[in-house]
Amino acid sequence: MSEILITGAGSGFGEGTALGLAQKGHNVIAAVQTWPQVTAMREKASSLGLKTLSVEKLDLLDKYDVAHALKLKFDILVNNAGIGEGGPMSEIPVDLVRENFETNVFSALDFTQRVVRNWVATGVKGKVVFTSSVVGLLTVPPIPAYAASKHAVQSIAEAMYEELKPFGIQVQTINPGPYLTGFNETVVEAGLRWLSDDVNFIKRDAFKKVVDGLLGKPEGRLDPKDMIAKMIEVIPSREGKFLNIFPPSSEEWVKSYQQQLYDRTI
Repeated sequence: MSEILITGAGSGFGEGTALGLAQKGHNVIAAVQTWPQVTAMREKASSLGLKTLSVEKLDLLDKYDVAHALKLKFDILVNNAGIGEGGPMSEIPVDLVRENFETNVFSALDFTQRVVRNWVATGVKGKVVFTSSVVGLLTVPPIPAYAASKHAVQSIAEAMYEELKPFGIQVQTINPGPYLTGFNETVVEAGLRWLSDDVNFIKRDAFKKVVDGLLGKPEGRLDPKDMIAKMIEVIPSREGKFLNIFPPSSEEWVKSYQQQLYDRTI
């Protein structure tokens, strides 16, 4: 069995995947952002009798947490931690975009670089999995800043795939569609905290209509259990696709969107 470290394991996909992998007997380090999440996750692991799951605090923006995590032993890194900012790109405050990139892109890149440097130095033929998103391959109006950060993650993964192959280190992405974990809803709500009809030329009602068109339908509120099961299947495997878009309907969405880009005119 591999030793798997999952960042952002305090909620959503990260939490469900960490627990599920441990239930299958994998050795899992559930890295969570806050101390309350440490306590909650340890209690869940204990109640389920998961002896192969350990919980560590890892805020990727905290240098002491990062230094501690780099001392841990693991050969699969799952970069799952992320935040989101919603609202129209034409008006979103740039400091919010910068914060989004700091967590989703720069901190993940920095941590991954340090991990793979250690692996190369010690001959570990590990694996890096990036939890990207379907919006790492297309852009939707309510959450373009988040989509931009995931486009960056996607590009980083594509580059590392080639760079690390000579060292026996595998790289792949997991690209979930619109699952109902609460994440998408909170990202959209984050946009409403700064979007003001008194200041912005894109009005709140117009933004809400776009949101309802995306998240108000059943296909925008998929059961996260299905995605978690897919992640549990993909993460420990040493064989499989580089790009893992799920569900299949989201893969068709991506292909259709990218074809529309070729055909788009101004």
